[in-house]
Parts: sequence; C-alpha cells; structure tokens
Amino acid sequence: MPMTPEVSPRRARAVLVALSLGAFAFITTELLPVGLLTHIAPDLDRSRSQVGLLVSGYAIVVVLASVPLARLTQRIPRRHLLGVTMLLFAAGNATAALAPTYDVLAGSRLVTALAQALFWSVATATVTGPFPVAVRGRVVALFAAGATLAPVLGVPLGTWLGQQAGWRVAFAVLAGVGLVTAAAVVVLLPSYPPAAGGAARGTAPDGRRFLRLLIATALGIGGFMTLQTYVTPFLLDVSRFGDAMLAPLLFVSGAAGVVGTLAAARTLDRWPIVSMLTPLSIGTASLFGLYALGGLRPGVVVLLAGIGLGYAAFGSGVQNRMLHLAPGSTDIASAGVSTAFNAGICGGSLLGGALLSTSGARPLAFVGGLLTLTALALLAVDARRGHASPAPTGVDLGTSPATVGHTARRSD
Repeated sequence: MPMTPEVSPRRARAVLVALSLGAFAFITTELLPVGLLTHIAPDLDRSRSQVGLLVSGYAIVVVLASVPLARLTQRIPRRHLLGVTMLLFAAGNATAALAPTYDVLAGSRLVTALAQALFWSVATATVTGPFPVAVRGRVVALFAAGATLAPVLGVPLGTWLGQQAGWRVAFAVLAGVGLVTAAAVVVLLPSYPPAAGGAARGTAPDGRRFLRLLIATALGIGGFMTLQTYVTPFLLDVSRFGDAMLAPLLFVSGAAGVVGTLAAARTLDRWPIVSMLTPLSIGTASLFGLYALGGLRPGVVVLLAGIGLGYAAFGSGVQNRMLHLAPGSTDIASAGVSTAFNAGICGGSLLGGALLSTSGARPLAFVGGLLTLTALALLAVDARRGHASPAPTGVDLGTSPATVGHTARRSD
C-alpha cells in the first residue's frame, strides 16, 4: 500500500487556501450569468431565458459528468490533475470573454462545467489528506468557505465589474484567477499516487449509509433551492419588499451562510452528525416559518438568514460525512455527493418554477420545507440505526500528519 507523503503544516494550509480560492472561482463562474443576464442577452442577440440556460445547463453537465470523470482520472496524481483542471477553467473563461456568439459562449461554459465536475470530485480528499483525521471536519468547512463566499462576494463583484467595464471583462478576470490558482496548485501540491492520499478512503466505510446520505443530500438541497431559486418573486410578491431591498436581503442570507460555514468548522470534528442535522433543522424551521410569516418583514429577514445558514452549513456537514462513509475511493464518493448536490439544485429549480407558475410564490417555502424535513428524517433515522464513530479531538490545524502516525518520505 502506498505510503502517505509527509507535508509540512504550512504547505498544507497553503494548499487549503489555493483550493478554497479555486472553489470560490468555480461557483462565481457558475452563477455569474445570472447577474450579467441583462448585459449578455442584448450583446449576443439572445433572450434572457436563453442566457439563463447557461446556468441550468451548467449544473446538468456537472450532474452527468462528475462520476464518469472521477473514474477516468482516479489514477492521475492530483497535482497534475488539479493543475490541468484549473487551466481548463482559465481557458473556458478566456473563451467566454472573447466569445463572438452565443454558441461559442455556451461551448466555453461546457468546458468550465466539465472542469468543475472534476474539481469537486477530487478537491475535498486532496485538501484534507495532509491533515490529521482529528481536524478534517474543520478543514472541510474552511475549504467550503470559498464556495460560500462566491454568491456573497464573487457574484456581486463580478456583476459590478461587468456593469462598469462590460460582461466580458468579468470573465477575463476569472480566467486570471484560474491561472493563479493553477500555478499555486502546481507549486504547492506534492505529486503522489491518489491512493497514497491521507483521505483517499473513508474512515468508517458503509455503502448503505452513504447511499442514504446521497438521497438526503439531493432532497435537502432540492428543498432549499425550491425557494432560493425564486426567492426574489417571494420577497416582492409575498413580503412586499421594494426592489431596492432585494440586494441587502440577499446579502443577509449569503452572509449568514458564511457564518454557518465558519461555525461548522468548530463542531464538525467532534459532532459530525449533529453538525449536519442542526443546520438542516434550522433551515427546515426557517422555510416553514417563511411560509407562515412571509408577510411579516422583520421576521422575514431573520428567516432568510436561517435559510442561508442552514444551506451552507449543511453542505459542509455532508462533505465531512462523505469522508467518513465513503465505501471506496473518496474521489468517487465526492463525485457522487457533487452529483447529488447538483441534482438537488436542478430538481429544486424545476419544482420551484412549476409551483411559481401554477400556485404563486408563497407555496415555495412550504414545499421546500417538506423536502428538507424528509431529508432530516432520513438522516435522523440513519443516525439512530448506525453507530457514530468517535473522532479524536484537541489537535491543532498546525499539527503535522506525522504526529498522528503518518510517516513517509516527502514527495515534491
């Protein structure tokens, strides 16, 4: 069995920062057409709905490609694989910035979506591998902070830049971020066989429980997205907020997500299951509360924060739980989680759209709450049936893997 390469704590933290930046860039790119929709559509002589397909189609590609790409690349050293993945991300965004037609832009988004499918399949195990098992939950949450910051910081900044300098400039800047991240990955990440990674296998593999985790993830994310995809009509039609309040309200939700992710970093290692059930409970209660109190504006602000916190922290909890339950390679398991996430995003968006056109905005919160409640019940029953394995605590992020039994030669 290949030995785990020894990585210094400073280098491991640098890899964590680089890959968190990559996660930030990918999610910003995925969502950016929403903010620039009114600029892209007239420039390329397409309707707004066609530009909207650049987001939904992106998610569908990630759903379909994650597991196959993870299987095809499972023997490639992660240094090379993630470096090439970030270069593809940069190339896709550079092509988008120069796209003369809608078809070329759509093709560039296909390349970027394939790169994202691969990135999320391997990044979690790669970024957590150099750290001791005792702190991997914290590492997962800190890595996820990059993705959580994207809707709060990345998309608004990209939208503002596109409004000021043109939508193409926003994609060009993201291409530059991709190049910087690719360089950091190649310089910082050691080269070793994937099987030698410290997080290459689950710590408590269980195929049945992992399958239940995937189902609960798709249901939970689908519930959140049933409302969140169409939260703007809800706030305008049900809560009667004015247009000027939409951006601050969405910021509240996104900022609460960042807080939830950082809070999860403090609890995931000691209470991995509770750290998954608690945010899902908060999100479920907030969705039902929004349905009941959607016309009470001060309450709406608090409930939006609860939904944002629940969504982000639940995502971190799922990624951490995957590292425990993965029945085989954690790369394949991570690809499965990515597929479940994006299936939830697509399914929730489609369900929300159908509800909005037939029943209005108010039922979005109720139906979303039913889905997250189902996911919560499934995970709670699974927790009662299973036996949670205790995780060691009290180890600092600066601890070298060698101090918990990982010994091997350095591989640069």
